[in-house]
Amino acid sequence: MIQYKTDITTRIAALLPRATALTAVVAVALAFALAFTGLQTTSASAAVYDLTVDPVTIRTGDFTREGIGYNGSSPGPVLRFEEGEEVTINVTNNLAESTSIHWHGLILPPEMDGVPGISFDGIAPGETFTYKFPIVQSGTYWFHSHSHLQEPDGAYGAIVITPKKRDPFKFDRDYVVQLTDAHPHRAATILRNLKMMDDYYNRSQRTLGDFFSDMADKGLAKTLSDRGDWGEMRMTPTDIEDLQGYTPLINGQDVTGNWTGIFAPGERVRLRFINSSAMAYFDIRIPGLQMTVVSSDGNNVQPVRVDEFRIAVAETFDVIVQPKDDQAYGIIAESMGRTAITRATLAPREGMIAALPELRAKPLLTMADMGMDHAGMDMGMDMGGMEGMDHSGMDMSEGEVPETDHSQMDPAKMDHSQMDHSQVDMSQMDHSQMDMSKSASGDMPGMDHSNMPSMDHSNMPGMDHSNMPGMKKQASADPFYAPGSGLTPVAAEGGKFLSYADLKAQKPLYEHRDATREIELRLTGNMGRYSWSINGVKYEDADPIRLQYGERVRFKFVNETMMTHPMHLHGMWSILDNGNGKWNPVKHTISIAPGTTVYSETEVDAPGEWAFHCHLTYHMATGMFRKIVVEGGDQPIKLSAAEAPASVTAPAPVSEHEGHH
Repeated sequence: MIQYKTDITTRIAALLPRATALTAVVAVALAFALAFTGLQTTSASAAVYDLTVDPVTIRTGDFTREGIGYNGSSPGPVLRFEEGEEVTINVTNNLAESTSIHWHGLILPPEMDGVPGISFDGIAPGETFTYKFPIVQSGTYWFHSHSHLQEPDGAYGAIVITPKKRDPFKFDRDYVVQLTDAHPHRAATILRNLKMMDDYYNRSQRTLGDFFSDMADKGLAKTLSDRGDWGEMRMTPTDIEDLQGYTPLINGQDVTGNWTGIFAPGERVRLRFINSSAMAYFDIRIPGLQMTVVSSDGNNVQPVRVDEFRIAVAETFDVIVQPKDDQAYGIIAESMGRTAITRATLAPREGMIAALPELRAKPLLTMADMGMDHAGMDMGMDMGGMEGMDHSGMDMSEGEVPETDHSQMDPAKMDHSQMDHSQVDMSQMDHSQMDMSKSASGDMPGMDHSNMPSMDHSNMPGMDHSNMPGMKKQASADPFYAPGSGLTPVAAEGGKFLSYADLKAQKPLYEHRDATREIELRLTGNMGRYSWSINGVKYEDADPIRLQYGERVRFKFVNETMMTHPMHLHGMWSILDNGNGKWNPVKHTISIAPGTTVYSETEVDAPGEWAFHCHLTYHMATGMFRKIVVEGGDQPIKLSAAEAPASVTAPAPVSEHEGHH
């Protein structure tokens, strides 16, 4: 159990170790007197917690396997802090390998962030490491291991921090709803299988029946053309999730466990959703109840009423619901790819079970999900130098590509003769409607595509097609969803689905000002090799990103892959540019859909070394990770509406060779 050892009564009693019962009563009275008169001792806000990192057994209705947990369980205990207190957390490692704890989203000194290789060396087997830091914020956060591949094996828990001042939102009940994607395979085995075969866990492959169904809808020629395109790209329209076959859990319980939150009709219930999954995005709804979103990533937002919302890996959302009827309501979590679903229950009494709906139809990827629409596109480009071009000898190997912004490129003047297609991602491009009859140089004689089926187009580095004629690109104001049929969510029964554009800060944390510079981060990868990167370079081969204390940096994320990536910055906040100006929300994790370009800004207010990475475990482990180095500065930046956060910490990457237990 977590031990809170420093309430005011205990501290006073500790001064009187030989006190009689009467003295003890006096001590208690004195404690209340001090509390009501506002007097405090120097250690009045200090608290001590004890955590152990243990081998545990993960049990679901589908499988039982060994895993890792805290204080003997997975998930670990809910850590409850108060804004303004100083906490000491003693972490004892009972594993046979080193470990760590990263306090996800907390603003704290770099050496306390718990990232081996960046902030400290880790916690060796049998050792105890003491974390000590001030609590300078409030809200919903979580903690997890940043060592090896321990987090998806069960090493995670929740953090709830109550504000120093009165909470602006009224509620009668307060529950954590922590989601995860428990898999029967250990994390190291999953990564090895993905490296061996990228679609190893794709349980939704297209079938012969699908072929005949498509033929009936589209005709034979269009169906054969589509299948040929997908075959050339070595992909299928069902490649939405890297990992399937898991059992979704809520607070460590599957559907049969039926985690239940009790309410009395008419009460306002606060639900703190945390997505601690390794890879799974979930769409959340409570049939029969509207949800009022009041917080995102621990920061209050202006309330917005929705019927459903998507929670990315590592994000947190707080919602308030007010069930008025004496009945059970289901908290439904359905995976983005519609391959898994689970339910918890809100009920007026224990033992009640809400209904579990059927999985909705599985989405299919389309070219539009990459932010592109080639329909009607005029390919009248200057293809100078491509006459007689034979692609059969092209080197499709992965390599570093210059960081070029093509957003202002005039397609009529494009010369492809020197273009390196080694990472071009053509996977979701539908060429069936392209008009290839035009070019500035006439037609395209001698172009031999006969050997193109083996081309690996898993990445198109640096290409921004937003200004090409006929090309439609997803607006950055809503980076959750690409505009095609595959990833665009629709709320059940036609209700309101939360958009990033709906999020407005309740009270701006920083003064709204122009960024001092922009840094482009292209999210890249090779699905065939299951290797992920930033700007075409894996972490181990990359130089750190260097920032200067006091500047305001604008990050431009260009997602050139077919996967959605939740990008997490350690040590500093990310201000999502969703078009709301000074009311742009402040987050620690930003989800970026395929084919989209998304902007965020950061006040560089934390000297030290930090991490910046995709929070999909197996993407981070294979290279989608950067070290951030903040140089100079020893004073906090002045904020507009709150005290400056203390310096923060960053996470260390996981080698693809680590994680064997």
